[in-house]
Amino acid sequence: MTSNRTTPPFPTKEAVLDFIQQSPGAVGKREIARAFNLRGEDKIPLKALLKELKSDGHFGREARQKKNNLDGRLPPVLVVEITRIDNDGELVAVPASWEEEHAPPSIYIIPERKSKFDLSVGDRILGKLKRLDNNSYQAIPIRKLETAALKILGIYQITEEGGFVRPVDKKAKSDFILNPEYAKEATHGELVLCEIRKGRSRKGLKEVQVVERLGGINNPRALSLVAIYERGIPNNFSSEAVEEARAAKAAVLGKRTDLRDIPLVTIDGADARDFDDAVWAEALDDGEGWRVLVAIADVAHYVHPGSPLDDEAQNRGNSTYFADRVVPMLPEELSNGWCSLNPDEDRPCMAVHLWLDSTGELVKHKFVRGLMRSRARLTYEQVQEALDGRPDNITQPLLPTVLKPLEGAYQALLKARHARGTLELDIPEFQVRMDDAGEVTEIIKRERLESHKLIEEFMIMANVAAAIELEQRRQPCMYRVHESPDPARIEGLADSLHGMGVSFAKGQVITPKVLTRVLERTKDLPEAKLVNELILRAQSQARYDPENLGHFGLALTRYAHFTSPIRRYSDLMVHRALIRGLGLGNDGLSDTEESRFNDIAVHISATERRSAAAERDTINRFTASFFSHKIGKIFPGKINGVTKAGLFITLDDTGADGLVPMRQLPDDYYIHNEKEHILTGRRWGREYHLGNKVMVRVTESDPVSGGIAFRLIEDGDDEGSVSGTADNRKRSPRSPRNKASGKPGFKKPGTSKKRSRNRRAD
Repeated sequence: MTSNRTTPPFPTKEAVLDFIQQSPGAVGKREIARAFNLRGEDKIPLKALLKELKSDGHFGREARQKKNNLDGRLPPVLVVEITRIDNDGELVAVPASWEEEHAPPSIYIIPERKSKFDLSVGDRILGKLKRLDNNSYQAIPIRKLETAALKILGIYQITEEGGFVRPVDKKAKSDFILNPEYAKEATHGELVLCEIRKGRSRKGLKEVQVVERLGGINNPRALSLVAIYERGIPNNFSSEAVEEARAAKAAVLGKRTDLRDIPLVTIDGADARDFDDAVWAEALDDGEGWRVLVAIADVAHYVHPGSPLDDEAQNRGNSTYFADRVVPMLPEELSNGWCSLNPDEDRPCMAVHLWLDSTGELVKHKFVRGLMRSRARLTYEQVQEALDGRPDNITQPLLPTVLKPLEGAYQALLKARHARGTLELDIPEFQVRMDDAGEVTEIIKRERLESHKLIEEFMIMANVAAAIELEQRRQPCMYRVHESPDPARIEGLADSLHGMGVSFAKGQVITPKVLTRVLERTKDLPEAKLVNELILRAQSQARYDPENLGHFGLALTRYAHFTSPIRRYSDLMVHRALIRGLGLGNDGLSDTEESRFNDIAVHISATERRSAAAERDTINRFTASFFSHKIGKIFPGKINGVTKAGLFITLDDTGADGLVPMRQLPDDYYIHNEKEHILTGRRWGREYHLGNKVMVRVTESDPVSGGIAFRLIEDGDDEGSVSGTADNRKRSPRSPRNKASGKPGFKKPGTSKKRSRNRRAD
């Protein structure tokens, strides 16, 4: 007998929650099923839905949800998400779900001593709330919940089969379904931030809903916005922080040391907008050394511990730089205003006098809190031209009294650098150039001038002096540490070098000098660039730590960051410690900050890694945007990675990285020698080594994911349009038709010794 009953629609999560909230008493699965006329097989998905709601913390064991009070107070039990750590080290949360127009209240987490779980930023908890005032609460964790809904950043695409979101993350394995009712009126091709709808999937794909619309992806400037959202970089200052920055005023001399008569100058990149360091030097009277002055913007004068500005700066940890924008650590009113050492304007500063002997060793130093006035804003190119004998109208009068003494002090510092044996890596840096519309016009190798190194050496010595001073004053120091390479990485480096024919004894004591000698021995080989990269990959990651662990790369026993407080929170901490230790004001390091030094070190090390990843991702996306207009063209490059997935290629002229997938290699079965980084064709004997020169054709380039795909060009291929110099068109390895020719670049079957091992570094 056929039933005439019409199956009611299955209730949404929101409908079930609304029913529970409106019920006068406790309700359970039976009452919910009866209310929504659910029967038989419907009870199975209902059970799953209730279990999901429970795990989200919407109600407890008795299936009871307490309603919000009518006066706008939060309920006594609520799901909250931890968003930050305040200046006192407390975890601060907000309601996990908040749809009001005004800002959510702050909820301070008070973990119980017997708590069995650790909490950190990003965690969600079910908390028992206690109201403190109209806009703040305390919360005792009841239990830790699952991580907040995963955010998906992608491109909304409307097809004949419906709406989809294509993730910008190139590691994502599939698209997501986005139905129009959850698209917030987004249009085709728009960049959208979504979250996965739990328990919803169709055709094997998960469903998502739009959280925020971010505009069209066709605008190249959206590519850096992708990284900002993908990496969770704070991009908007609180109104309180902006108001505080706008209220800043010029500093007066007061008890500061007057440095305005000293002709300090700033030397930065041509595109720099903030200037936080200025330098000056003079020869000592006996001609046996130098006196150097390094003046740094006094950010601590404007950003006080526990203030809204300080909360924002600490949360960001550092500024993040892209080709088309900067996400600053401080609002523009400070970063480009009162904290920028603009020429011919009085500016407060923290300064250090450095006395060097003729060999560049630091003899003594003295820190002061001063008021300075920059004589000129110079660029690296201007200074280099002047020192090379081609001064312009600005540098000509500064050349004998300012620039030449700076060069003399720099040459002394170079002697000290070479004597202690620093790690001298030569890693090319590429610059993305864009037009006014945001289109990438070219990617060029950034020239590294002696003027760059001059400023670097002065900053290094000032940083060393800061660490020494804080140790002598028994003040906490935020050290910049770089530990010795891990032995396992050094062993891997030795294997890679051995596979390239470069000798490197295992088991030796590794010092910067040892690695620099390898670089010197290989500097004239075609693989020189790759050797630099391999040694860089073997290094430990630099980080911040209140414990002095030394700096391996710079061969220094102590090192701190003092010279960039506009863009690094670590430097601001060092400034405050110096102010307190030297008695230079009442706005120095607080006791609360001192107690949190370790936590802050961990946090700002993480924000630094976050920014570096975002900057790297964006360069890759801009590069892919550039090459998306060069599909089919051929470029020279080198193999910089050999994996089971294929060959990673770096192009010579632009530094662009891309993959030749295994399926695109000449037909053969390839054996991967992981230890020596070699792919060998079992049938034809082709070998692909690290450092091999190759020619590749661009086959794919996706600006959204930043991925570029290549295909190897070998003898007999139609070369088409070739980019790059003809001198670089050397093919290695060769195609199988040459296997009997004995030509270099190909290993004949049965040959026992690999060609790349025949060349040994001296």
